Amino acid sequence: MKVAVSSNGNNLDALLDPRFGRCAFFLVINPEDMSFEAFNNESAAQRGGAGIQAAQFLASQGVEAVITGNCGPNAVQTLSAAGIELFGGQAGTIKEVVKRFKKGGLSPTSEATVESHFGMTTETGSGRGGGMGSGRGMGRGMGGGRGTGRGMGMSSSGPSKRMGGVSQSRGQDLEDLKHQADSLNKKMKEVISRIHNFETQ
Repeated sequence: MKVAVSSNGNNLDALLDPRFGRCAFFLVINPEDMSFEAFNNESAAQRGGAGIQAAQFLASQGVEAVITGNCGPNAVQTLSAAGIELFGGQAGTIKEVVKRFKKGGLSPTSEATVESHFGMTTETGSGRGGGMGSGRGMGRGMGGGRGTGRGMGMSSSGPSKRMGGVSQSRGQDLEDLKHQADSLNKKMKEVISRIHNFETQ
């Protein structure tokens, strides 16, 4: 059986990369003897469709299961269509997660854990902001403030880069941030609405 793990490095002691479509490497492993092949993730530098391309590549390698952190809806659908089981929400070294898999300690999922284009840009640092801004409420604290906080996967300084090391334009950075801000605003409004419902019940 072949199991693919999204990885930050090209060996079993490397940490699992939480991004499926834009991870640095895929390790394709035989859990029985822990023999493996390491592949550079050529999809990481793609502007769009990275998850789909990564899933198609793994299917071409005869992979039967994927262990990763986060996986978007398009990648989940592609993996499912190829008959590949997905084990998301994992963390630790590659060796650790494969041992958990071998012992039956992982549960498969068919649900996406992030939206499309998650992890589209990255930085050499590890900055992760979730700023939502102050926003003016529309009464009863129901405002969905439009802040200028940095989105997930973005650090607060330095030029953004794609996984492949290709410089990304400021215009693309701006579009990514707008997309992330809209997504965060929607989630915040949903949370505020749920809080309001609980308070009025």
